[in-house]
Amino acid sequence: MTERQIAQGTREKDRPWLMRTYAGHSTAEASNELYRRNLAKGQTGLSVAFDLPTQTGYDPDHILARGEVGRVGVPVSHLGDMRRLFQDIPLEQMNTSMTINATAMWLLALYQVVAEEQGADITRLQGTTQNDIVKEYLSRGTHVFPPGPSLRLTTDMIAYTVSHMPKWNPINICSYHLQEAGATPVQEIAYAMSTAIAVLDAVRDSGQVPQERMGDVVARISFFVNAGVRFVEEMCKMRAFGRIWDQVTRERYGIEDAKQRRFRYGVQVNSLGLTEAQPENNVQRIVLEMLAVTLSKDARARAVQLPAWNEALGLPTPWDQQWSLRIQQVLAHESDLLEYEDIFEGSHVVEKKVAQLVEDSLAEMDRIQEMGGAMAAVESGYLKSQLVSSHAERRARIESGQEKIVGVNIFETTEPNPLTADLDTAIQTVDPAVEARVVAAIGHWRDTRYQPPFNHPRPCKALERLKEAAKGTDNLMEATLECARAGVTTGEWAGALREVFGEFRAPTGVSSAPIAVPVEPGSALAEVRARVDATARDLGSGKLRFLVGKPGLDGHSNGAEQIAVRARDAGFEVVYQGIRLTPEQIVDAALAEDVHAVGLSILSGSHAQLVPDVLERLRVAGATDIPVIAGGIIPNGDAEQLREAGVAAVFTPKDFDITGIIGRIVDEIRKANKLDPLEVPA
Repeated sequence: MTERQIAQGTREKDRPWLMRTYAGHSTAEASNELYRRNLAKGQTGLSVAFDLPTQTGYDPDHILARGEVGRVGVPVSHLGDMRRLFQDIPLEQMNTSMTINATAMWLLALYQVVAEEQGADITRLQGTTQNDIVKEYLSRGTHVFPPGPSLRLTTDMIAYTVSHMPKWNPINICSYHLQEAGATPVQEIAYAMSTAIAVLDAVRDSGQVPQERMGDVVARISFFVNAGVRFVEEMCKMRAFGRIWDQVTRERYGIEDAKQRRFRYGVQVNSLGLTEAQPENNVQRIVLEMLAVTLSKDARARAVQLPAWNEALGLPTPWDQQWSLRIQQVLAHESDLLEYEDIFEGSHVVEKKVAQLVEDSLAEMDRIQEMGGAMAAVESGYLKSQLVSSHAERRARIESGQEKIVGVNIFETTEPNPLTADLDTAIQTVDPAVEARVVAAIGHWRDTRYQPPFNHPRPCKALERLKEAAKGTDNLMEATLECARAGVTTGEWAGALREVFGEFRAPTGVSSAPIAVPVEPGSALAEVRARVDATARDLGSGKLRFLVGKPGLDGHSNGAEQIAVRARDAGFEVVYQGIRLTPEQIVDAALAEDVHAVGLSILSGSHAQLVPDVLERLRVAGATDIPVIAGGIIPNGDAEQLREAGVAAVFTPKDFDITGIIGRIVDEIRKANKLDPLEVPA
């Protein structure tokens, strides 16, 4: 010990957690430059964001990829892209997290082949593939295949990595996205643990891993959790997670080694709570949420990535990401946080809260097991409807003012914000020309992959072998590696498996969600419902019909679902077919259902291309009397362009009053049909 430590009565500091920034956009080359710059600033691990076509198994020139290429992450369509993504970054020395699920096996294969080309020993590769498909069905929407085949892909990856890449985390069970979709702490714990049980049961029952090596499997299971602003509850949630994981792995799987049973988790603090109004307040929210997962040694995160203050506005700039990294570095290196044992040990307040969370979570886990486990609870729609209901209740608390959010429904007056004085420079924008360049590049790759300098073998045999393996019981990783080496594209790999496994459309949870806001006499919702009924009578229609559409690949459907549920409760007949639709499908449905309005929800940035396409198709069909409303993360400049193109109204995260939004939709229906405005009661 140093003299200073002896004087202070402290011990050697613990090693800081891995510090990451979730990053990637535009192209592999641009993202590579960003990664190398972030590593030079002291970031200690990489966290790769892939664009939506890559996440959902489409090449950039697929119709569903239009407007999505390079928007929310980096497009990786083949081995050449992966080479460029990690050029001059020695993968053997790196700890890389890849946020990828349905196509996780494919991206890991590309990563392994690039590492081999660098001369790396693949047994020394460290990192994580997210690979939690259950939460995709519930909240994030980048699923491709049905639950059974999806679980098989995960199982095969786990079995492969345990034998060939023993330091790799092949799955990251994600409760993060469950909280984003409205989960309470109990639901977050119970649903994540039920997913982990489904995965471990599948690995055990597959026969690919002998029982004596199940401890190695458990030791490589990691979790990716959310930390909200309710500091004490969130910190206790992490302790409850660890306690339940220790119990489940010991009792259900017989794991005796306490080190293998350790709850290992990384965290991204809550993006759901970031506000577009007074976005500077997000900085203190981020700091408080980070403390919930770092302050308690016995429940400290192994890796932390923080959002930027302006993520509710759009894509953060490199400077914004640097600010978030510096927040972590100040805490780890300037404070005395890492010099002490667990500072909450012995707290009767903390112990009581943890015990209650454990008890309630185990009860919910038992309920899910009685249904047949997590996969059965997904297919029945139970989990989704519970999340939609919880989210609706939270939104209702915010609208009523019961749940207070500074700058949104309390303390709304503000001085001008110099950070957002020029919104065009406050966020990063992706050059629209990037998509055309990436589309041209994938065509060039397909035409030249057999030629020097790559000389890849023809992909036909590799893809046929993949399909044969998928039809049988062989581990799919070897066939996937062969595809990677043959220059197969992301769309070709996923397309081959789609032929065998089919695709899956998850339950929306909207029709079965209970009423969250009762229609009490004199309430805002009662007034809107009266306007809905009056407008239906004026139009000679039994009910007003409202189509809620999710064009493109953006699977974040929470907002769309809340609009759909509230419109239903206000008396609309709601048409909601879930995520991943083309503009053509949305317009066809609007015409077939004879709807009175169309609402489009997009958070990925593809609104600039997809919304005008819907408008043009309605115009060609002669349905200009159907108003189109757009919602999502839409910068001011884009919102103006959408209104000029004919969009009736644009709503963004600052518009938290859902009942008010529904009322505005009624107004737009009346205006489009040349009806007089309705008197609004005083």
